[in-house]
Order: sequence, then C-alpha cells, then structure tokens
Amino acid sequence: MMKNLLIRLLSSETENELLEFKRAERQFDKDKLGRYFSALSNEANLNGFKSAFILFGINNDKSIHGTEISEKQLNEYKLEISNHTSPSVNFRQVHRLTTEEGKVIILEIPAAPMGMPVSWKGHYYARNGESLTGLSIEKIERIRNQNQNDWSKGIINEATISDLDDKAIQLARKQFAEKNPHLKTEISAWDDKIFLNKAKLTIDGKITRTAILLLGKAGSDVYLNPASSKVSWILKDRDGIEKDYQHFFCPLLLEVENVFAKIRNLKYRYMQEGTLFPEEVDQFEPYLIREALNNCIAHQDYRMGGKINIVEREDGVLIFANSGSFIPGSVEKVIEADAPETEYRNPFLSNAMVNLNMIDTIGSGIKKMFMIQKNKFFPLPEYEFSNNKVLVSFTGKVLDINYARKLAQMPDLSLHEIMLLDKVQKRKGLNKFEFKTLKSKNLIEGRKPNYYISASVAGKTGQQSDYIKLRGIEEDFIVKLIIDYLKEFPYAKKSDLFTLLDNKFPDVLNEEQKQHKLKNILQKMKSNNQIDLNEKRKWFLKK
Repeated sequence: MMKNLLIRLLSSETENELLEFKRAERQFDKDKLGRYFSALSNEANLNGFKSAFILFGINNDKSIHGTEISEKQLNEYKLEISNHTSPSVNFRQVHRLTTEEGKVIILEIPAAPMGMPVSWKGHYYARNGESLTGLSIEKIERIRNQNQNDWSKGIINEATISDLDDKAIQLARKQFAEKNPHLKTEISAWDDKIFLNKAKLTIDGKITRTAILLLGKAGSDVYLNPASSKVSWILKDRDGIEKDYQHFFCPLLLEVENVFAKIRNLKYRYMQEGTLFPEEVDQFEPYLIREALNNCIAHQDYRMGGKINIVEREDGVLIFANSGSFIPGSVEKVIEADAPETEYRNPFLSNAMVNLNMIDTIGSGIKKMFMIQKNKFFPLPEYEFSNNKVLVSFTGKVLDINYARKLAQMPDLSLHEIMLLDKVQKRKGLNKFEFKTLKSKNLIEGRKPNYYISASVAGKTGQQSDYIKLRGIEEDFIVKLIIDYLKEFPYAKKSDLFTLLDNKFPDVLNEEQKQHKLKNILQKMKSNNQIDLNEKRKWFLKK
C-alpha cells in the first residue's frame, strides 16, 4: 500500500503546493522543515486535501537516493514541529519504505484545521508552485472564514432573545466577567444584546444554536430538532440493573451544575503509606466530572440526534458518553502533544464555552484527568471509541494499592509510559510504537499480543508472583516434568500432559495458545530423540 503511495507521488511531473522532495541523506534542518510544514499544511487546506507530503531520500529529478535519517532524529523533528507550530499540530503519519535504490521516508502533513491557518514560529507560510512564500492576508482570511459548515454556528431565524433563560444569561455574564476581569466595568454597562454578541453566543443579535443549547429556556430546544440538548444521568447497581435516572435539557449552562449535584460521588477511604490514619477522598474529583461533562457538550456531534449519557455504577465506576468520533484520533496523541486541539467539531460552541469559562483551549484537560487519577493511586481513565461514540470511564477506587503506589514512585517513568503499562496490566493491545517504547526500556516482556510487565517492574511493584504466572515456567522445567511423568506412567496422551502442565504455562496465553505451545515442546523433544509416539498416538520415553 505504501509502495503504491510512493509510486503515485513520484508520478507527479514536478514538486507542487502539496508535494516536496528532499535528498536529506543523513539529516535535515529543523527550521526549514517547520517552514515547509506550515506551507504544505496551509496549502492542503486551501486546495481541499486532507494531507500534503514531504519525501526524504528523493533527488530533485525524482530519482531515489536513499536516506539514513534515524528514528531518534524523526522523534526530534516531531517534537520541534509540535513545540513551534500554532495551533500545535504534527505529522499525520510517518512511513518508512525500503526500495532497491535505498530507504525513503514519507512525511504525511495534515491540512490546517478548519478556520485555523498553521504558523511556524509565529509566521504563516505558503507555496507558489515549488517555491516557499509567505501566506498572503487573502489566504489567511480564506482559512479563517471556513467554519460556515459549523452546526453550532447556525442561525435560528424563528428564535429571539425572549427564548433565552434570564438566570442563564446572568450566570453567563458572571462567568464571562471572571474570564475577562479587565472588562468587568464595561460588561455591567452592556445590555443583553451587546453582551451576547461580545461573548460570541449570538451573531449580530441573531440567535444561534449555541445560544439555545447553553442559554435557551426549557423547551426551546425544539429549535434544535432533530438535534437534542438532552443529558441523561443513570444509576446502575453492581449487576448493571438500572436503579434511578434523570434527564436534563437546555439551558446546559445551568444544568451542568444540576447534573454534577445528581452524581452521588461517595467518599472513599484508604490507607496512605506511612500513616495509621485512613485517607478520605471523593471517589471522583469535581474537576473530572465537570471536565468530562463539558467535553461531551463541546464535542458532541449534534447532527446525529443522539444524547449525552452519564452512567454511575455502584461498583465505583463513572462513564461519560457522547455521539461522534474522537477527532484527535488517540488519547496518547493528545497526552503527548499536551497542546490545544487542532480541529474542533463545533468551533463556535467551543469558543463560546471558552468565553463562559466552561472549558479552556490550552489542551491540558485530558492530561490533567490522568494526573489526578495517577496521584490518587486510582486506575487511569479508559477511553473507548466505537459505533461513532466516545466513552470515557473513571474508576473511583484503588484496585491494587501496592502496585499503584510503587509504580507512581518509579521516578524514571513518564506519564505516557505509566499509561502504556496500565494498558498492559488491563490486557489491552499495544501498537508497534508503544511496544518499542516499553521494550526499549525493559518494562515489558513477551510476544505480541501476550505482553506482560518485565521482571524489573515486577520486582519494584511487588508483583513477582504475578510475573512468574504471566511469564510461565521455563521450558527446561516443563521438559523435566514431562520426563518425570513418563518415568512414572510409561504412556501418556497429549491431553494427559496438558492437564499436568496447564497451570505451568503463561497466564497470558489462552487455551488454544497453550495447546500450541505444548505441541511445539513435544515435537522438539521428539526431534531431540527424548520421546516418541506409538501407534495409539501416545507419548513414551525413548531408552
């Protein structure tokens, strides 16, 4: 597939606004790469493409020269791009290909986010054919005016300011003033029409879907049909049986606090290390609840007609769900970037929520939620993306205090590495990059997909016995057990030997994998002339 992409890119008659070839034999200037990134990203946006490309290892005449740029260098380029672009963005993907002529690296650059041109160190760049130029004012404005398809910006011609809730407007004024203390005196002098325009809730006095969603009177969300402002809280017992529920509708600015008050958020007690007195904490930090709920409101795909669900389980788990895909692609990407999002599903709504101090744009919300759970020794948040929904689950209790506490005390581990080890502990899959990250630091062992924490981590977290169970008994010991068995009982079916060895194989293996491992060991012993099969398909020791 990647070779087909390379063939397609090399078939271009020349470099253009979306394509750049660089010989880059051993390295490439980071500042120059940043300027090309800005230019190609902006041009991809303006030309209606999802991506643009830089190819390393290619001469200007499109012949393949080959590049020896290392993975370490690429990671340095990624960090530099993330740190100096605004909004902070990075390569969509990096592809390495080996050809007969040499190695080629394809850097896939995402189009600038809708309404947001990409700058490099404060300057906007563009392309004029093959040449690198500044991004003109006209092009900057073309990109900035692209949010016309933003659902949340839509005008509701039938609605008027009388459809907005007075209490919600007053709270909006208060929170806008907190966000903009330098305007406090001016705000008090504005009438409602001026305030709503200034806070970006209305457009020239016209009521937007955002205004109805956040400030609309009860029942005014009829203007949003087929979309809905509905938020449902559901309480379930330990068996998953529904015990209680309540639905909330606009104005969501007011209802956020009512939803928060509905969540029981019981106290949780556990013993901290070095003290005889138990620690008493909220199961769920207030910040977690508000951040997760406001994220659901800001990022819900309202065009799908769904609702926001909050499920509180009596076994100490809180789940938030909203309709729509997870635009950043992965949580790991968000944590690593620790920067503002590059694309918003509802830019107008998100901007209004920023103005009302409901969310921020510094991009640290998800990372902060992970840090809160980590510092309390609670399991890290779990994200699930399926069926065009985003689910995030918080566990409000300690699952293994010794493991969590000691893992948190390993000073050399980054939050990203702790997240990956958390995935290993929960038997979640790892991609190639995640595997390499942990394997290179000797944090995991095993083979795909049966990874487990390494002996070094197990020793520091008091999980030596679990480590042995997951790794399994050494093969030499298994061979000895088979020989001892056949000395006592001269013949054995494979099923007899499996019964003997079942609990000796790694716990990460399923039954089929254990059967396959036993088959390999038996075949190896047969090849070594230690055992053989008789006509009844029973194993016996060779004299």
